[in-house]
Amino acid sequence: MRFGLVLPSKGLGAGPDSLDAGAEVAARLGWSSIWTTDHLLVPPGDEAQEYGWILEALTTLAWVAGRHPALRIGTSVVVPAMRDAPLLAKELATIDVLSGGQLVVGVGVGDESDAPEWGNLGKADRMRVRGAYLDETIALWRHLWSGRTDPFEGRFHRLEAFSFQPLPAQGSRLPIWSGGRSDRAVTRAATLTDGYHASQTGPDDLRDRWPALVEQASAAGRPRPTLSIRTRVKFEAPRGRVYSLVGSPRDMVNELLAFDDLGVDELIVVLEAVTPAEVTAAAERFDTDVIRPYQAAHRERDDAVREQYSM
Repeated sequence: MRFGLVLPSKGLGAGPDSLDAGAEVAARLGWSSIWTTDHLLVPPGDEAQEYGWILEALTTLAWVAGRHPALRIGTSVVVPAMRDAPLLAKELATIDVLSGGQLVVGVGVGDESDAPEWGNLGKADRMRVRGAYLDETIALWRHLWSGRTDPFEGRFHRLEAFSFQPLPAQGSRLPIWSGGRSDRAVTRAATLTDGYHASQTGPDDLRDRWPALVEQASAAGRPRPTLSIRTRVKFEAPRGRVYSLVGSPRDMVNELLAFDDLGVDELIVVLEAVTPAEVTAAAERFDTDVIRPYQAAHRERDDAVREQYSM
């Protein structure tokens, strides 16, 4: 299982030094990827406490990719219906070209609880059709990123005479991962995208959902999607209503082993840290106290299985 870090791009004081610290410690520890999260115009109140100060996701990725080229980069997640699909196609293709094909695009539909933000963006009407808009966005991106120049006819977009260059370094197979917990979200991940990017999701939630998703992908003649988990890390905290990786280091190691058993390919963590020193210390603690013991336990299990079958 690979590991990634959601960069400290939000929270009072988040800025270039925090981003550099996150990327540098992730690279030094051998983690695979760094990610940005996305909000644009949240209303005052509880949401603003977390997302009122936030660096724009795509601009941040472009800046970080130029400074830390060894790491894969991704959005966790961008909501196309809050933006505009053709402009996003160009922005994402540009980032993929400039990063040498390091980009993964995590997408989502947003939530009805974000209604004030949709209104602030002038897209309150689109919120009601955000799932359909996302489905069409994926088809539109594949169309443009493949280099096709024939017309595209959709519910929300009609492209006739156009030129779209340069193409992403990864072409039309630039990885798109989608999340969500609804039946439609599972079907989207199985039939339209390359990966399932689940948040607020623990091993118990995955035990039924993931096999159903893999079965749908197989029935559609598609390969098994990549499975990634995004989770907050809270040492010594009790289990809350929303899933996070909590408790003692041993508790967390056991959770990682459970994720591993279910086939999780990448675990992407959100650390409760903003300043460079906090980010570095939190990542090092998670790596030392959780990742390394998990990797040792994983190797021991593999060795035991190999020994069993060699007898």
